[in-house]
This record gives sequence, structure tokens and C-alpha cells, in this order.
Amino acid sequence: MRVFLVRHGDADADIPEGLEDDARALTSRARLALPAHFAKLASRIGPPGLVLMSPLVRAVQTATLLAQALGYEGPMRVNRTLFPDGPVGAIEGLLAEKPGETIILVGHQPSMGSTAAHFLGLGAFPKPVQPGTVIGIERPDDNLTAGKFLFYAAVGQPIFEGPLQEAPSAV
Repeated sequence: MRVFLVRHGDADADIPEGLEDDARALTSRARLALPAHFAKLASRIGPPGLVLMSPLVRAVQTATLLAQALGYEGPMRVNRTLFPDGPVGAIEGLLAEKPGETIILVGHQPSMGSTAAHFLGLGAFPKPVQPGTVIGIERPDDNLTAGKFLFYAAVGQPIFEGPLQEAPSAV
């Protein structure tokens, strides 16, 4: 199974009047930068079997831009486990139903960084998961061993293929 963890693009700081944080949309700069960023990664990601996204506006917009860059016309589903503080265990449950597939998960911090660390068997993901970051991981379908790091791609930076070095723990 290949899993691509995507943090939503940069969102407007202002919350629309009468609405909550859930309604914050991508900035115009993010809407312009993300398609090119995702297009550079299209050959690495390949055709996904499913795109799952947080129901928050900025994640849905990011997932839509990613799907367009990939030429993906398959299922795109919102899932509440991809909220900013979504539990990794719930994401494991989603993936258990899709062995051998390529799945894209579009969510938020801190859950995308925590999920990457969990999938790779690390205490913490050693790189910053900035808006628009994509982390590629190949996981065994049995989920019993750590996954293999494929790449890390932050907007405007070169693609990093590793090796990952876990940050030293604070003493």
C-alpha cells in the first residue's frame, strides 16, 4: 500500500464573519502555487485508488487541486478522522479496508505529522509539515511493520528522498 499524506495549503487567517475556523479557505497564493507543486509530484504519486480528506474547506480545496493535477476522476470522500487532532488509530482503520491500493489523505497538523511518524515507526516526524507538504510512504498491508519513506515535498523546496533521521529526543 502506498499512502500520501498531504497537509492542506496555506489558509486565510481571517475567519469569515458568522462562521467558524472550519470555513477558512485557501489563500489566493496557495490556490496559485499548489497546482504546480502537485503537478511536479504526479509521476511519483501515480493514480490513486481513493482520496480521503478532512471536511474543512481548506482541506477540500487542497484535495480538489491535487486531484486536478493528477488527472484523478475517482472517488473523493470526506472523513472526520482527518481533522487536525484526528487519532492515528482511526486512520489505520480506514487503510485496513484498502490493502494494496494507493491512498491520498488530505488533512491538517498536527495529525499529518503524527500519522507520518506512526507509519514510519518514529517517535516524531523529523521534518516540518508546512502547508502543502506531501509525504509519501509505502506501507506493508499487514500494518505490522514500519513503512518505507518515499519522499517529502514542501512547497517551493526540492523534493527530499531521505534518508530520514529522527530528531533527538528532548532530555
